[in-house]
Amino acid sequence: MRNHPIIVQKYGGVCLETPAKIRAVARSLADLHGRGHRVVAIVSAMGTTTDQLIQMAHQVSPAPNRRELDMLLTTGERISMSLMSMALSDLGVPAISFTGSQAGVMTDDSHSSARILDVRPIRVREELDRGRVVVLAGFQGVNPATREITTLGRGGSDTTAVAMAAALKAERCEIIKEVDGICSADPRIVPDARPLRQVDFASLSEMCFWGAKILHFRSVELALSQDVPLVLKQWGGVEHSTQVMKEVSGMENGKVLAVNSIARIEHVEIDSRDLNHGFEKLAQHLRHNSLSWPQLLASHFAAGKASMTLACDTEWLDALLRTLEHAKDLRKRREASSSVSLTCFGGVSSELPFRALQVLRSHGVVPDTYVLSPHSVTLFIPVESREAAVKALHSLVHQA
Repeated sequence: MRNHPIIVQKYGGVCLETPAKIRAVARSLADLHGRGHRVVAIVSAMGTTTDQLIQMAHQVSPAPNRRELDMLLTTGERISMSLMSMALSDLGVPAISFTGSQAGVMTDDSHSSARILDVRPIRVREELDRGRVVVLAGFQGVNPATREITTLGRGGSDTTAVAMAAALKAERCEIIKEVDGICSADPRIVPDARPLRQVDFASLSEMCFWGAKILHFRSVELALSQDVPLVLKQWGGVEHSTQVMKEVSGMENGKVLAVNSIARIEHVEIDSRDLNHGFEKLAQHLRHNSLSWPQLLASHFAAGKASMTLACDTEWLDALLRTLEHAKDLRKRREASSSVSLTCFGGVSSELPFRALQVLRSHGVVPDTYVLSPHSVTLFIPVESREAAVKALHSLVHQA
């Protein structure tokens, strides 16, 4: 099967939450394999397994060691991969499962939010050439220097899938979840959110950076830089998908595509001479505590203090706040806030920030900051106003 096209499919946790669902996915993989494709399946942990493991860790320790937390959390994907391989074998399909380290996913040494440095899929290629379906645990890798197991943070299975597709030069990478492709808002908050059947990489990257749960933003950046064909599918609905394209023809500039939000944003204050000095102190603090860089959303300097506005996984943010309790020059500046973002195609119309502010004001929501980029308008709001703000701003989708 050496010359047959490779397809990488990633399955989210809801698609795998029961043994019956795992068997159903296995039948789909078997069908794809039977049609002559070499198949790599990236699996997440079953259902809410990761949340349950985190809860268990905090029952044992109020501040779990992050290295040991990684060791614990990687078991979720290992359960999924082994069960999937068993289900495929039961269907008469040759299959083998690999952890991230066995698959050659090399990362830096940052526990709970590691970055992929390289993918060396030697064993994956060998097994594909033997005609096997290869089932990989997403969300995890290994640091080649320390040989420590690491996790990639929430959404890391998406990044695993794209990185593996790039390394294998796959025909395409399909991200399969329970929702209907990419929508104009989180359907759990806005029930009438509309599916987007085509979206360009730039808009999708912006959506994911500002909180869209459909994909991890690092996986979108990786797909674009490595030229990986990316498709998002709804499990069980072949006709329901979103094609991610370099350019979308016929789309009018300034159209609002979606509204997304980040639930938790933390604000850190650093005693410093200037903004550059503040960044140096933050970098030193992160290195000293083995924390990876978060999403830095905004920063400014005034009166001897640099202020940093940060977002990341809940586990990372909790770890950061614990380190600040013992820091001399760094501290939590204020209560956490949320963001709400309007993503636009091809550029932001000049009046859109004003229109967004008017809509929020009419719903009693008062932002304290807004950030403007070529593809989005983002407003920082109180945490308790997040869902109301998303619902209100969704009225601007496709109307700007």
